[in-house]
Amino acid sequence: MQYRTLGRTGIKVSPYALGAMMFGQIGNPDHDDSIRIIHKALDAGINFVDTADMYSHGESEEIVGKALVGRRDDVVLATKLNLPMDENPNHQGNSRRWIVQEVENSLRRLQTDYIDLYQIHRPDPSTDVEETLSALSDLIHSGKVRAIGSSAMPASEMVEAQWVSERRGLERFRTEQPTYSILNRGIESEILPVAQRYGMGTLVWSPLAGGMLTGRIRKGQQTDLTRAAYFSYFSDERRLDVVEQLIPLADEFGLKMTHLAMAFAIAHPGVTSAIAGPRTLEQLDDLLTGSELVLSDEILDRIDAIVPPGTDVSALDMAYKTPAVLRADLRRRPAAERAATV
Repeated sequence: MQYRTLGRTGIKVSPYALGAMMFGQIGNPDHDDSIRIIHKALDAGINFVDTADMYSHGESEEIVGKALVGRRDDVVLATKLNLPMDENPNHQGNSRRWIVQEVENSLRRLQTDYIDLYQIHRPDPSTDVEETLSALSDLIHSGKVRAIGSSAMPASEMVEAQWVSERRGLERFRTEQPTYSILNRGIESEILPVAQRYGMGTLVWSPLAGGMLTGRIRKGQQTDLTRAAYFSYFSDERRLDVVEQLIPLADEFGLKMTHLAMAFAIAHPGVTSAIAGPRTLEQLDDLLTGSELVLSDEILDRIDAIVPPGTDVSALDMAYKTPAVLRADLRRRPAAERAATV
């Protein structure tokens, strides 16, 4: 396996990262089977494992921790915090109070005394980014964390965070974790260029577009993917139309759709690793058989003709949306200030 440098950290990571979201109650509840998947990935040369505190409410971290006993020093271990862990309003977000508390919980669940990459899972508009960076910097100085990163952060906030780090003498985000796939290429416009400008590693999630690029989602056909019942993008006609164009392209070159999708995700020079989240050994085996695939310019040009660079074919349901988009009061002047209403 050809390893890549994680931004400018000097840490070498595999171009395929093992995502642990599906380990635990929301995916594979069999701990022993999940551990076998992790071990097989490590044996195949994948040295980068990414999880989060909220995946199955800590169960994923516990499984990863058990799997890495005796192998911890050979693995680049990443986890995240931000999303709610329970009903307590302070058990979420990017405040110093929660960061210093939750890192201890993650260390305990992971059975380790350090985390290679600690990431904020989502931006937190209620917390000053200086507060977040200050707390994360203290974790680095204490030796509990080696590097810090962001996830789903808009380009403007990435720049702001870099500026705050420089002005305040704080540790800076070394990585960003956005969604990226053939169906979601929006990050090519600003996120990836900004990350490259600041020497940040980029770890892209959902390179299979939530399962739509597996070849098992077809227009007018029933799907056996469990998650299809919960997410609207599986029934999005625009996405389905694109998939119907990609399948014959993959067939023309004798490629499996999963291999085409993963190889595309790691072909961009701004992408360090693509995070694959298998639920079964069979899914991992499929991904590993295509790990050495390099797409030709011809195939990439054909993909560009189907999905233009820098464009999204609608958004994933779990994609981060900024308050400026979600909140009506940030998009509309108060009625009293408008000249006329209808």
